[in-house]
Amino acid sequence: MIKNSKRIVFKFGTNILRNEDGEISLSHLYSFIEDISYLFKQGKEILIVTSGAVGLGAKKLNIDTSGSTTLKQAAASVGQPLLMSMWQDGFEKYGITTSQILLVEDDFSNRKKYLSLRLTLNKLLENKVIPIINQNDAVSPSELEHASFSDNDKLSAIVASKLDADLLVMVSDINGLYDKNPKIYDDAKLIKQVEKVTPKIEKLAQGASEGGRGGMITKLIGAKVATTSGLYAKIVNGKIPGIVRKIFDENVGTVFLPNQNLSHKKRWIAYATNIMGSITVNNGAKEAIVKHQKSLLSIGITSVSGNFNRGDVISILDENKNEFARGITSYNSSDISKIKGLHSDKIDDILGYKFDDDVVIKDNLVII
Repeated sequence: MIKNSKRIVFKFGTNILRNEDGEISLSHLYSFIEDISYLFKQGKEILIVTSGAVGLGAKKLNIDTSGSTTLKQAAASVGQPLLMSMWQDGFEKYGITTSQILLVEDDFSNRKKYLSLRLTLNKLLENKVIPIINQNDAVSPSELEHASFSDNDKLSAIVASKLDADLLVMVSDINGLYDKNPKIYDDAKLIKQVEKVTPKIEKLAQGASEGGRGGMITKLIGAKVATTSGLYAKIVNGKIPGIVRKIFDENVGTVFLPNQNLSHKKRWIAYATNIMGSITVNNGAKEAIVKHQKSLLSIGITSVSGNFNRGDVISILDENKNEFARGITSYNSSDISKIKGLHSDKIDDILGYKFDDDVVIKDNLVII
């Protein structure tokens, strides 16, 4: 049950941390810190994913960062230490030690880096430290141009998934997920519980929020990552006084129920942040993978896209070019182009070597 959650990841978005003047609201921030400290001293393990560095830096430099990746990077480099010092100073007043972790997508796409990161974060938690996590916007333009972590919503979900958290709490400026846009419709109703993030649920989301890079759709993506990894996710309104202490109240916010529990390796495959390419398969291969949990053979492949190496994570598409699975490939893109549509016993004759009969073995496959 959600109330038994021990390891909790909190995600705080830009809009909920700042005031009407676009500056960090210390009263809001310190109220969150006070309530998180209460949970921490109740024995909870806490990780925080925070936004706000770019906005804070832009305010300090008095610059407009819209439309300029370089200016956003500069603002992030100024804003990040300011943001971190605010969190750190607040928690020090309660005798709690914090650490700073800045991440880019390669920290998750490279398995060795990911495993090292996982060990580090676990060790910090063991030593009663609260990690404060953010995207490393100052050095990674891809984070700013493409928002690969979706305004930290997906990043927080990936962190929660990889660290075996029990609960992801996305603190927003809205009460939760509604059946229609509450800013437009007065009769919009809050959905208190979601069993599974389906396409129907995703259609309820709107676009990006003003001032941030995310919105409800990115929160649903985060919830989907979390729940398919076997943990609870919740969206709550950070403007409600004492909201952090109320996260276990079933009448507060929207809770998303866990509906799957992937292994650590398959979580890494499913939510890799850097997909290197894709292969398209016929309906027979798709049925074998989805219905019968079989490996992917070369005979079922119809086309290859991208330039990838053996050991990379790739997308697997059906005949309609819809992604239905991901996997670690046993062959590079050039080799697959040569052996696609052929029986496995022809691989050695065509390539002059054979790593495996399977292009993607079933233990390295995840259904999306």
